[in-house]
Amino acid sequence: MIIGIDIDDTISDTYACIFPYAQKYTIEDLGKKLGNGGKFSTNHMYVEGFHKWNEEEARNFFDKYYESILLNVRPKLFAVETIQRLKEEGHKIILITARFLSKKFDVKELTLKWLEDNKIYYDELIINAQNKVEVAQNKEIDLFVDDSIQNCEKMIKTQIRTYIMNTITNSNYENEEIKRIYSWPHLYQEINNYEGGK
Repeated sequence: MIIGIDIDDTISDTYACIFPYAQKYTIEDLGKKLGNGGKFSTNHMYVEGFHKWNEEEARNFFDKYYESILLNVRPKLFAVETIQRLKEEGHKIILITARFLSKKFDVKELTLKWLEDNKIYYDELIINAQNKVEVAQNKEIDLFVDDSIQNCEKMIKTQIRTYIMNTITNSNYENEEIKRIYSWPHLYQEINNYEGGK
C-alpha cells in the first residue's frame, strides 16, 4: 500500500515546539502582554490567531524563527518505530509536507537532515506541497494521514482513505468520514484493520 504522511503535527510535535517560540516573540519582539489569547485557527499557522498577530507580525515571526523551529522539533512518540514497521511490512511511505520555502535557508536540505538525524524512513519526500490532493492522486496514494482539517476534508472527497491526527487545534472538529487518530500505535492498528477489511 502507498501511504501519504504529513510531517508537522503528524510525524512531529510541531505545536509543542512552535508555541513557546510564538510566546517569546510576542513578549520580547513585539513587547505585547500575553492575555487569554485569541482563537486557535484551523490551519497550520494557528499561532497567528492565538497571539492576535497581523500579517506583517506573522511574516516577521517566521522569518526570524522558522529555521530554529524546524531544527528543534521532535518526532511524536512511537512515530519512528511505527513508520519503520510499516516499511518492513512492504508499504511505500511518501512524506507530503506543506513546509514553505525560505530565502534564508534551504528547507528541503534541513528537512532531509532532520529525517536522517531522527532515523525516519521514507521512500519519497515532497516539500512545499500546496495541493496535497493533487500530489496524492499523482502518486496513487491509498491512505493519507494529516493534522490539517482542510487537507483531510479535501482528500476524503477523492475516496482516498483519510485519517486526521489529533491535535489541540483540530480536537473539536468532527467528520464521520474522517477517522481520528490519537497516536501512532492507534494509526498502525487502523491500517491493519483497513487492510484486513479489503
